Amino acid sequence: MNEDKNFDKRNALNAELAELMSGLSANTSPIGDWKVIKVYEARMLGKEDPYDMEELAAERQAARDRINEIQNELKKLD
Repeated sequence: MNEDKNFDKRNALNAELAELMSGLSANTSPIGDWKVIKVYEARMLGKEDPYDMEELAAERQAARDRINEIQNELKKLD
């Protein structure tokens, strides 16, 4: 029974991990790499940032922090 709980927990964590990792790179994600690139392009052209980079960076860091937490939790389940 305990193995079933670990299996379910591992599956839930892996699903969350995949979602977070996808969110950082997906071109449809509100925290995706594409937004960072758009800010970079605007700065290179001397234009105003199209997005609030501080807020975007904080949201992206929160996602990376959660990714690290999940990876540590998964290691404990091994």
